[in-house]
This record gives sequence, structure tokens and C-alpha cells, in this order.
Amino acid sequence: MEARAQAAAQGQIDSAARPSPNSSCATISPMPAYAYAILVAGWLLWMTPFALIKRGRNPAKHIDRRARWGVVIVAIGYSLLWQGKFWLRHPQSWQMILAVVFFALGILLSWTSTRALGRQWRIDAGLSSDHELIMAGPYRFVRHPIYTSMLCVLLATGFVVAPLPLFLLAIVVFVFGTEIRVRIEDKLLASQFGETFHQYQQNVPAYIPFLK
Repeated sequence: MEARAQAAAQGQIDSAARPSPNSSCATISPMPAYAYAILVAGWLLWMTPFALIKRGRNPAKHIDRRARWGVVIVAIGYSLLWQGKFWLRHPQSWQMILAVVFFALGILLSWTSTRALGRQWRIDAGLSSDHELIMAGPYRFVRHPIYTSMLCVLLATGFVVAPLPLFLLAIVVFVFGTEIRVRIEDKLLASQFGETFHQYQQNVPAYIPFLK
């Protein structure tokens, strides 16, 4: 009887120590490694051309520093994506497929845009003394393809790491910040190139294809 009682007591202890199938430990799994791999590869490949590009030596003759507010707001948009418990997310297959597609588009645009822009690329919104109006390469389809590439990277990242409310908020904040930069840069280009730029502006969308 004593041995039987001890066995029953041990069974109760083991049962209490074993997590139940309904516990959070049994249902929560970390984000898979392949999702992290896609994120890291996508971001690195997108950023590489900006690190490799040779910047012009001639200082800008005019810089509108108000555009820096757009940079700050866009950065806030990106940071919003990571405010949820992304390390516990398990993206579905369709989300990963869309992430890969948008990363691929963003990478293609970052490489082709920096190549077309050449030494005129800079973080600040400004014009150099020998500034040219670039309308070749991806600039045939959108006036600001680098911002298009940034939007693609935002979407790709959001599909993997962000819950829907944060994802939508990040898109809104990103667009708001980008609009600030686009409007300032367009005014600078219009002041430099006049009617040529106005015709280009009327015919080519800013950074979202088919949306002028």
C-alpha cells in the first residue's frame, strides 16, 4: 500500500510539472530562421549600392534642410514595424512570398536608381552646380525610384514582422514623411529645370507607379 501511494504521489508531481497542451509554452513558437535570413539578406542587398556609390565632390549650391524632417518621419515609419513581438511571429507562406517579391523589387530599384543617378545622389535635398535632370533607367517610370525601393523594403519587412495595425500605421507614417521629401525635391528641380521638369512631372508618377 505504501509503495502504491508513493507511486501515485510521484505521478501527480510529474503531471503537475509537465506543461499542458493548452499552455502558452506549447502554442508559441519563435519566428523561423528562414524568415530572419530573408530579412537580413533583403536589407543588406538593398543597402549595398548606397555604400558603393561614389558621391560627387562638388558641394551642393542649394540645400533645403527641411527635407530632413521627412527622413526622420520615414525612419519612425520603419521603426514602427518592429514594435510588436516580431520574434514570436510565424509568417504564413503567402506573406513570405510577398516579402521576397517586394525585396526583389526594392533591390532592383536601389541598384538601378543609384547607377542612373551617379554622383548626384545625396541624403539631403539639394542641387549641385552641374546638376542634371535624370529621366533614364527607372526614372522613366517614377520620378523618385529610390523612394519606391524604400517603400518596397517597408512592405517586405512588414509582411514578415508586423501585425496588421502596426503595418498600416507604418505605411501611413512612411508615406507622410516621403511626401515631405518629394514635394521639397520637386520644388528644387522645378526651380532648376523649369518647363522641362513640369512636363516630366505631369507624365511620370512620383514614387508609386500609375499614381500621379
